Parts: sequence; structure tokens; C-alpha cells
Amino acid sequence: MHLYQNQQLKIYNSISGDKETFVPLHEGSVGMYVCGPTVYSNVHLGNCRTFISFDLVYRYLKHLGFKVRYVRNITDVGHMEDDADEGEDKIAKKARIEKLEPMEIVQRYSVDFHQILELFNNLPPSIEPTATGHIIEQIETIKQILDNGFAYESNGSVYFDVVKFNENHHYGKLSGRNLEDMLSNSRELSGQDEKRNPADFALWKKAEPEHIMRWPSPWGDGFPGWHLECTAMSTKYLGNHFDIHGGGMDLKFPHHECEIAQNEACTGQSPVNYWMHANMLTLNGKKMAKSTGNNILPREIFSGNNDKLSKPFSPAVTRFFMLQAHYRSVLDFSNDAITAAEKGYQRLMEAIESLAVIQPAASSSLDIEAWKQQCYDAMNDDFNSPILIAHLFEGVKFVNLLKDNKETISAADLDTLSKAMQAFAFDVLGLKNETAQEAGDEKLDGVVNMLIAMRNEARANKDFALSDQIRDRLAALGIALKDGKEGTTFSIS
Repeated sequence: MHLYQNQQLKIYNSISGDKETFVPLHEGSVGMYVCGPTVYSNVHLGNCRTFISFDLVYRYLKHLGFKVRYVRNITDVGHMEDDADEGEDKIAKKARIEKLEPMEIVQRYSVDFHQILELFNNLPPSIEPTATGHIIEQIETIKQILDNGFAYESNGSVYFDVVKFNENHHYGKLSGRNLEDMLSNSRELSGQDEKRNPADFALWKKAEPEHIMRWPSPWGDGFPGWHLECTAMSTKYLGNHFDIHGGGMDLKFPHHECEIAQNEACTGQSPVNYWMHANMLTLNGKKMAKSTGNNILPREIFSGNNDKLSKPFSPAVTRFFMLQAHYRSVLDFSNDAITAAEKGYQRLMEAIESLAVIQPAASSSLDIEAWKQQCYDAMNDDFNSPILIAHLFEGVKFVNLLKDNKETISAADLDTLSKAMQAFAFDVLGLKNETAQEAGDEKLDGVVNMLIAMRNEARANKDFALSDQIRDRLAALGIALKDGKEGTTFSIS
């Protein structure tokens, strides 16, 4: 029996404004799409918060026993500055400034993105499609929308006809906007003469002669619109109708609103059952922005190389700090807040380590099953990680009382407490016990250095068979020895 069969999960659905009982389209399976990064710069800490939030969702669904297909894209073309239809592509602009090929920019910042999320202990998605790898699918989607009468060609570009769509559909239902208000408030934009209405958005943009990133299409050389990419990639891998679509709160309009319109115009059905949006991260009470200098990058937190924090903080502590707020709440990042989070993280890790030395008694004076269900209740209430963490600290109190012999616990309950603390801290919250890891690394270093000393002694005694045996055995374990002028060093692969 899977856990999901006796745990009732509720998700706050942005489109209804209510918490709804989660019922997947196919029992036991979940399809989830999350909008990934536009890879033109180092990944922003606020974006990391979004991806950590959805990693929590992914981990908990898997923990409950669901088979999850998690699709998160890479946007490597078509995302204009200010999320507009006009202007310069963010990646093309960075390539021009740095005098590099656009795909060099994409590769550099895709690698950075993956490295940072790995440090944060995020699980990789099931599929990570790129916009440039799905140009054919995007062209086919545009053709279908044109055939259905919800788009028009104009001077080599193709635009979505919002007014036509709104005759029988509701453009604005996710963001709570009214089309008439949007049309009356729209300012005149450059290139506006190509559009029938200011609210219309690009499905395909004609490439100007200087535009490097371009593909042939039925409407001439060009490139896809940013909103279209996610429609094409989500439906290709999850079908025209799937369970969960997530992203940052800033994507609700226009990006996700346009996705819904494109899907409905193409297939005639609404694409997603549950829309989820993660909230912003502020820094010292103000919006993060490179332009104002109120900004900090993940690597600057880990290294301590910044003017915002008193010392370096590890990826696990930073992750723990972020999960102390509910994903739909604004979270303020500050030196005091992350310092407090570090103390809490260390208390939790110490308690989990202490569980190994607690001696069971004949009976329990603590109700461990009720406590464990409270942990599930927190996560079942729209992935409420701060409430889960509060319950984990109740578990820490239990551990301290047991260590001081002020409470008793049976062997079965001790096993339940230990497994639940580890499952929620490591499998669900995705924390790593860095103190245990560092201690383990030190022990490994000591053992390898002892073997290096034994090998050096064997070589001095001309016992080359033993010397080679030590080197080869270590190599088989992924530990490579390197002999140099300064002595022998080792690296672990």
C-alpha cells in the first residue's frame, strides 16, 4: 500500500484561490511542469527559492509513493528584455556584450544553474527540455492556433489574437485581470502597428537581419515567443491535460496566462488542474535587484565573499532557511535570519545523530505515532514546510528528554521516531547532514593518507608488488593517487 492512499494532500490552486484535495488524473502518477531558467546570467537567489520550493513538492510526492514525471525546461531563446515582444533577446544581448556565440552563453549559465542546484541538493527533473530543441513542436502548435482562428500573421511575425480568443474564453482567469481594463491601460509600444490590439502577444517573431538566433518557418526566418515554448514542451511530455504547473509568482502574468490561452486555443481544453506559484525572496526588507546593489548570489553566500553577511553559510543551511517559510509567503533574507537558521539546522542534525545512542525501554511515555501524523498533516496542508519544521523540533525535544532519561521509548517507537526524523529531514526537506559528511571526509582522508604512507614504505623497501596493489585497489574505489615532487596526493572521482 502506498502512503498516498491514506494521506489526503491539499494544494492551493492559484486559478481557484482555494486549497483543493489533490486528485491526480491517473491514479498513482503525477505530471508536473515547472518553468525553468532563462540562461543568460548566474542563477538568481530568488529563482533558487522557487526551484527549492518545487523540489520540496517533487520530493514529497515521491515520498508518498507517487510516480512523478517532473519536467522543467531551459529557456535558451525568445525571452525578450522586460518580458516584452519587442527589444532584444536576453541571451543574444549577453552574447553581443561578451562577444560570444549565444550557445556559449547558454552552456556557461546552464552549467552554473545545474551546479548551484546540485549544491542545494535539488533532485534533477525527469526531463529537462530546451526551447531550441523544440522549434518544430512550437511551429506545429502555431499552425494549429492559426487554423483554429486565434492567431494572425503580420509582416513575418505571428501574434495571438487575445480579443478573438476572449469571445468564448476567459483571458485573465489566472491573474484575475479584465481584458477591457488591460486594453485601455496598454501603452503604445514600438512595433505596435503589427498588432491588432496592444494585448496581443507574439507566437513567432520575424528575425531582423542582425538577429543571430533564427530558424526557418512557414512565415519566414524567425524565433519562437517565450510563452509558446512552455506550451509546446509541457504538452509534448505531459499531454494536453496534466496535473501540476508551477513557477514563480512573477510568471503568473503574462507568462502563465498566455500559456493557458495558447493551450485552450490549440486543443480546446484547459491544460492544468493545479497551478502553483512560489513567492518572492527579499533582501534586508527590499526587493533584490542588481541595479540597486541589493543583491547576493548563491556562491557569494557559500564563500562569504559579500558585504551582506557576517560569515559564509553552507548550501544546506541556506536551503533550511528558505524552507522555514511557506512557499507562498514572501521571505526576507538577512544576516540575522540565516544565522538563526544555522543554529536551528545544527540542533536538528545533532538530535538526528543522537538517536543512534538512545537506549530503548520496555514501554513508551511518548505518543510517537500521533507526532508522526502531525508531520504528515503539515505537508498535506499545501506543503507547509515551516509547520513540518516546528514538528521536527518537537522531535528534537523528545530526543533531548530521552537522552536525559526524563522519558522512555520502546524499541518499535524509537525505530519509528528515527526513521520519521530522517525521512522528513533528508528525503522530504532535502537537507544534508554536513557535519556528519565533514567528519566522514576527515576519516576518509586519514585512511587514504595512512595507505599512502604504507605505499611509500613499500616502495622504499622495493616491494613494488604491494605498492602497485595499494594504488590499484584505491583506483578501483575511485581514489586516484598522483606522485609528484612534493610527495603523493590523491583525488576522489
